[in-house]
Amino acid sequence: MARHSQETVIGQITSVFGVKGWLKVYSYTDPKDGILEYRDWTLVHNGQRIPAKLEEGRRQGQGIVVRLKGIDDREVARTYSGADITVPTTELPELPDGEFYWHQLEGLTVFTVDGECLGKVDHMIETGANDVLVVRATEASIDQRERLIPYLPDQAVISVSLAEGSITVDWDPEF
Repeated sequence: MARHSQETVIGQITSVFGVKGWLKVYSYTDPKDGILEYRDWTLVHNGQRIPAKLEEGRRQGQGIVVRLKGIDDREVARTYSGADITVPTTELPELPDGEFYWHQLEGLTVFTVDGECLGKVDHMIETGANDVLVVRATEASIDQRERLIPYLPDQAVISVSLAEGSITVDWDPEF
């Protein structure tokens, strides 16, 4: 899916919930119910961009369920399964110094403390212990390996410079 540079994905519609058009949502926000703070969504599904307005939502067990304006039928709701939920980046709360959104880290070039290029951050994954940078090789990389580097500030991740488009890591290139 091509993402517009001025928006970020905050979740995904996974399936229907009940018979009145409610939807199950997998939230990428922290906390998970933070997704309910955003009312104007753009759904990106099968190459289409669909404006949507959140009418109501709540926690349901371990997940989130929502009702979108104009959707009150289970079969209509089902057509939205798999859609990514995006919002303008301008709607995201400002973070304290030294904290970053994942979309800000994606695309940054990763260098070791010795200045060796390991590649660019392709995406990030969440694990139980910590987030992980998935670093894919580029033409400028020291080799063509993909690396998984734990996002541990002041440990594996020494510095992040959005202005320079780089991340410096204390990471053995052989690992």
